[in-house]
Amino acid sequence: MTIATYISDLLYRYECVILPGFGAFLSQKVSAEFNEKQQNFYPPKKQLSFNSQLKKNDGLLANYIAEVENLGYRQAVYKIEEYIQQLQFQLENDKNYTIKNIGTFEVSGEGKLQFAPLTTTNFLADSFGLSSIPALSVSREELKKQVEELEEKAPILFTPERRSKTPYLKYAAIGLLALGLSGFTGLKLYSNQVSNHNIAEQQAAESQLQQKIQQATFIIDNPLPEITFTVTNQSGDYHIVAGAFRVEENAHQKVTELRAEGHKARYIGENKYGLHQVVYSSYLTRRDAINALYKVQKTNSGSWLLVQEL
Repeated sequence: MTIATYISDLLYRYECVILPGFGAFLSQKVSAEFNEKQQNFYPPKKQLSFNSQLKKNDGLLANYIAEVENLGYRQAVYKIEEYIQQLQFQLENDKNYTIKNIGTFEVSGEGKLQFAPLTTTNFLADSFGLSSIPALSVSREELKKQVEELEEKAPILFTPERRSKTPYLKYAAIGLLALGLSGFTGLKLYSNQVSNHNIAEQQAAESQLQQKIQQATFIIDNPLPEITFTVTNQSGDYHIVAGAFRVEENAHQKVTELRAEGHKARYIGENKYGLHQVVYSSYLTRRDAINALYKVQKTNSGSWLLVQEL
């Protein structure tokens, strides 16, 4: 498997995948939409973008490669470095490089790196297998012609032109309407009687229950002591990761240091790669988390965004 395949796999599960020393691929969920110009309905998807400022290795890609290929962590890092050297070499010579199923990088005339994501790949797992659906136009004239052909064979007339020639159908409809109204009125009266009966029975039952409650005596021989709960407001599925540590004690030490600096830091446990993660804080929305991430990276360029329900 290639590095591009590993990046693609991770984009289905994470919203930020960093290619160490080069940049990060970010994904944001986009709702289903209708393209009026193409007359197509498109399913929900993840919209890709690239941020060249997020370069520091967060261990996500390297650990995933090490796990899949049964390599050591250092070997996985070397493999990523070789891929980046090849990528940068081709950008310098050909001014473009395409990562399979992800997108294309191009170097502009001003020397700026530009990224164009592929629209054929949808990294939203919930939309796996869904494709665009064409919006077919409806021709009213064709439908009217089909209805008229059916009326030639059927005894019931549907079109307004045919109804005007047979006024007796109008009187029959009025008679049916009158019968329906009388039946509806009778049904409504019966329904009101049933409803009034149910209300009366419910009130009687509640009255008996209140009398029994007032007559009852409750004695608690051993009352439980008071319990005080402390609620910490750290909700949200978007987390700014400060670091991931092999040793759990180092993770707790990092939490203490960050809290001393004024952060709402906390230890969120061990991930599937055996690393103990510490976050600066958690947020309800992705926008707030990204804004906080940019501020934190001024002092810690290795911080990154984790999207996970804790």
